[in-house]
Amino acid sequence: MSCFNKTAAFEKMFCKLPIFFVFLIICQFSYAQEIDILFKGAHVIDPKNKIDSKMDVAISDGKIFRVAKDIPIGSARKTIDVTGFYITPGIIDMHVHVFQGTDKNSTSVGNSSRSQQADAFSFRTGVTTVVDAGSSGWRNFPLFKEQTIDKAQTRILAFLNVIGNGMIGRFQEQDVTDMNPVMNAHMINRLYPNILVGIKSAHYWGEFTSVDKAVESGKLANVPIMVDFGEHNPANSIESLFLKHFRPGDIFTHTFSEISTGRESVVDEKTRKVKPFVFEAQKRGVIFDVGHGGGAFSWAQAVPSFQQGFYPDVISSDLHDQSMNSGMKDMANVMSKFLALGMNLQDVILRSTWNPAQVIKRPDLGHLSVGSEADLAVFNVREGKFGYTDVRKIAVSGTKKLEAELTLRAGKVVWDLNGLSGQKWAVEK
Repeated sequence: MSCFNKTAAFEKMFCKLPIFFVFLIICQFSYAQEIDILFKGAHVIDPKNKIDSKMDVAISDGKIFRVAKDIPIGSARKTIDVTGFYITPGIIDMHVHVFQGTDKNSTSVGNSSRSQQADAFSFRTGVTTVVDAGSSGWRNFPLFKEQTIDKAQTRILAFLNVIGNGMIGRFQEQDVTDMNPVMNAHMINRLYPNILVGIKSAHYWGEFTSVDKAVESGKLANVPIMVDFGEHNPANSIESLFLKHFRPGDIFTHTFSEISTGRESVVDEKTRKVKPFVFEAQKRGVIFDVGHGGGAFSWAQAVPSFQQGFYPDVISSDLHDQSMNSGMKDMANVMSKFLALGMNLQDVILRSTWNPAQVIKRPDLGHLSVGSEADLAVFNVREGKFGYTDVRKIAVSGTKKLEAELTLRAGKVVWDLNGLSGQKWAVEK
């Protein structure tokens, strides 16, 4: 009986091969039918799966098919050589404002030009998922979904604002009558459970009313809350916020901000010591988010924090119109700042992928597990002399800078800085 249904000569050739080699050939043909894209030669960093070594990554049907050493080149329809680069899970920017719109009455990021287009800032920095931080509330979230979320290639999730009208202006954010925990929970649990991941409280001028309404909403919906705490004179106690109002898993954003009035800092502005209760809060499960923004990241807070062993749990950009061209610039630039502070690349990636995925209770994101959606980034870590500014235009030097070479979203190349995935031009001689 012939080994394969081919020509007689072909049959004889294969029948004479040792069975082990026949098996390898069959396996290679099998992979060739299943692997769409094969990334060869990169150093893979996947904190969730504890991968930190040179590996190949195979993609099939928009999913992670295999992560292993030395996957055969002939086993894929397309092979991309990424030797010398790093592959990471798609970056998750857990604090952005992308509810872009034209509401003339909005003076903040809700349905206005102050929010930015997600796709314009995501893929070019390795970001595949963004989380809008409370730009919309339960009243206008359906509009946000229709005009922004449904039209974006970037995966957009969202914290729902505790205020029904969201961030349309500072005065509107003081309206206690528009804080409705029942409606907030209804929107999250019943209507949009796959998009809404938490509750946001921000810019409240009173004491803890907004926070407590957010916590009530969070309890009803079983989601974390994120708090932008400030704008109250004298400043409210962050020790009370962390230890009396927050639950484990709740999020303090703008961790390294230093504002002279209205907001208490985590580092004492006179002694430059991290306040002891900050460490206690982190051990208790309070999540500290960077939320860089246009006015919420100071080296005067970040540097002593790192020197004393206090690190953020999540790195995020707080993208909006006042941060995009300032010291923030983009998510890759923010991540690079933490390399300049002395954090190793593995920890930077952890805080930009698997950590935020866990915080927002989306364990399907932030890793390269087989079968997961193929969101990944290919980074070049440039060596040289770079400068990084904070919100006060104070500069810190660094020797490394992250640059996104290629981004894959759901198995498709959506950003390719230097044509790594392109077919090479054959020059006729």
